[in-house]
This record gives sequence, C-alpha cells and structure tokens, in this order.
Amino acid sequence: MKETPVRQQEGVAIRQLSVFLQNRVGALMALTKLLHDHSIEVLGISMQDTTEMTLVRLILSDPEGACMLFIERGIPYAECRIVVVELNESRHRLTDCLSSLLAAELNIEFCYSLLVRPNQFPLLAIHCDDTEIAGDALSKSGFRVLCQGDLSR
Repeated sequence: MKETPVRQQEGVAIRQLSVFLQNRVGALMALTKLLHDHSIEVLGISMQDTTEMTLVRLILSDPEGACMLFIERGIPYAECRIVVVELNESRHRLTDCLSSLLAAELNIEFCYSLLVRPNQFPLLAIHCDDTEIAGDALSKSGFRVLCQGDLSR
C-alpha cells in the first residue's frame, strides 16, 4: 500500500533570516538575548565563520516580528524561503530525502538540522535552487514538509 503524501499545502512557508555578526566575543549571545527578550524563539540555527564576520542563519518562531525588530535596531538581515522536512527515523532517512531531491534534479545550496522536534522526529532545513519543487518532490516521496505554523507555538 502506497503512503499518501502529507505535505500541507496551506500555511505560511518557512522563512529563514540571515544576519551578519561581527567576530566578537558575545555577539551571538547578544543576538539571541535580543530575540528572547522579545519572545522570539530560535528554532534552528546555522553559523558560518570567516575571519571578520559570521553568517548566522536563523529559523525563528516569529520571523515577521524578528524582521520588525531588526529594522528598528538597524540590524541588516536577508531572508529566503526554505524547506523543512521531517525525517521519520524508521522509514524516511536522510539518504531517502537526498535521493528524492536528486531525482528532481535539485541542487542543495545548504542544509542544517533544527533545534525543535514537534513530533519527536528530526527536522532538516534545506535550501535548494527551487524550494517549491523541492517541497513537492519530498511530499510526493511521502515526506512531511512543514510550514511556519507547524513550528511556531
């Protein structure tokens, strides 16, 4: 019996915010404290360090609120849409996920795991050259593709 795709078509796509931080002790703590003080939870984080700056990619409980906060505080940021997929440990492993994206001829630009597990399964954030096609390909392969409402409380 073939599994029915479980992609949620309705709902808000997941937005990732990217912020450049100075390479200084405490810079990441200051950013996360600012978000926490405004009741914005960090759900996923990835950092890429260079000698002068650090690129911090964030998935947040309230991306709209974070955008407003960054604008108010003069913090430059960028945003993009990403796919967040649930990896069911017993049936849908990382290899299966990557195989689905390969079959759709998609290039993965970056990916990272999330800090939260709403259904107790691992979550993977993926940025591909076409996130809509990626979401559809994963859904058709039986993966659960999440929307912002699945992550935000």
